[in-house]
Amino acid sequence: MIGIIVSGHGNFASGLTSSVKLIAGMPDDYQAVDFVQEHSVDDLVANLNAAIENLSNCKDGIIIFTDLVGGSPFKTSVEISMQRAEKIVVLSGTNLGMLIETSMARNFMEDIDALAQMAINTGQTQVMRYEFKERVVEEDFEDGI
Repeated sequence: MIGIIVSGHGNFASGLTSSVKLIAGMPDDYQAVDFVQEHSVDDLVANLNAAIENLSNCKDGIIIFTDLVGGSPFKTSVEISMQRAEKIVVLSGTNLGMLIETSMARNFMEDIDALAQMAINTGQTQVMRYEFKERVVEEDFEDGI
């Protein structure tokens, strides 16, 4: 199984986790690591390392989902991924759609790189702008009255 860690500024991780749990149930091998105002980067390092340790049974690797490219959760996750022996992939720009789909898909996917790419593709397709378009009704009089 591929483990999942979600991290971000404030209560990003616990907030998304609450939504995942509501929509799809609480996934196995999943950890949320918030980076709240009271925490230092050293606290974040310790909390991310503890989350990785809690996923030690995830032999296919761990994907860390973060909020912003360049933010402390992202940079710290990248640094940790380079220091640890586990296969760790770090993603940013996390949205709820990509997190739910990835969480469910990992039950039948063992290739962490393919799963990470699927997460990115899903995340990108979840971003859109709604545009109202007036419905056009065409009358067809060829077959009847």
